[in-house]
Amino acid sequence: MSAFADNPCTRCGACCASFRVDFSRHELLSEGGSVPDGLAVEVTDSTCRMRGTDHARPRCAALQGQVGERAGCGIYEWRPSPCRDFGMRSPLGLGDEACARARARHGLPPLDG
Repeated sequence: MSAFADNPCTRCGACCASFRVDFSRHELLSEGGSVPDGLAVEVTDSTCRMRGTDHARPRCAALQGQVGERAGCGIYEWRPSPCRDFGMRSPLGLGDEACARARARHGLPPLDG
């Protein structure tokens, strides 16, 4: 099994169902970036948001599976910068404070690290 498959961040999904995700429209595929346009909504002339992350109970439209069990990003390789920067503090994927809050929101314990 690869280190990628062992990484809890690639199968948890709590952050994808906890926070709003805003990013520069330059990250959209149509603007030369990698995020599929259909998964984003326009916020301002320069900012987009991942579809579903602004709901009362956020859940990113790219999230697949069940949070905490078998969840993953359907566009992991093409995800926007806030998702790339979120919670990773080590190669093992041990989360930060925001990760711990997201996991608690879904009844999951913080990652040990």
